[in-house]
Formats: sequence, structure tokens, C-alpha cells
Amino acid sequence: MPVRPPTPCAHVGCRELCHDRYCTKHKQEEAACYERHQRDKELKALYDCPEWRRLRRRYLSQHPLCEDCEEAGRLTPAQEVHHVVPVGKGGKLLDWDGLRALCKSCHSRHTAAEGGRWGTPGGS
Repeated sequence: MPVRPPTPCAHVGCRELCHDRYCTKHKQEEAACYERHQRDKELKALYDCPEWRRLRRRYLSQHPLCEDCEEAGRLTPAQEVHHVVPVGKGGKLLDWDGLRALCKSCHSRHTAAEGGRWGTPGGS
């Protein structure tokens, strides 16, 4: 499959070419800024609890491949555990049946469609 050509970093004034939204330097800065100023503090506290971390680890050990990619006929390692119904919209944090193992790409796609981090209107 062809590789997408690099594009300039989305950080204002940066001309570094990269394959992601931000270059390596600004990716960390943007993530820290998001954590500090935009992320919901109550949700962050929930995701930092030991019960969620244990459940997430156990779920990934039992579902090592991305479930979306598997359905599409691809074998991709899962890196994220996604709540089918977002916790901020009424989903239960520790509900095993409401989880899905996803790769970073699929998780980002789901999050964007739900109106996650970037604040876009959700589709589901």
C-alpha cells in the first residue's frame, strides 16, 4: 500500500514534515496542553483508577487483535480499549460487554465520529 506523503506539522509556525497531525516535538506539547486544559477532569480520574487499569489489561490480554480490523480481514495488534457507549455519555466504565479492543487508528476514528477530543459533532 502506498505511503501518504508527509505534511507540515499542524502546530502554528512549525514547518517540520510529518506523517501524523503533529511532529514529534509538538505531539507531546499538544497532548500535555490537552490534558491540562481541555480534558474532562472527572473522566480522567475515572480512567486513572486501578480497577479500570486492571480491566483494560485483562481485556487486551484476551483480545490481542483490533476487533474492527479483524472484521475487515486484517490482523492488527490492539492498543486501546474502547467503550462502545462513551462513559461521558452514559456508558459504564467497568462493563466488560461494553468494551472493544482497537488499534490506535480505529480508536481515533471512533472517537472522532463520537465527537471526542477534537470537539467535532458526533455521528453516533
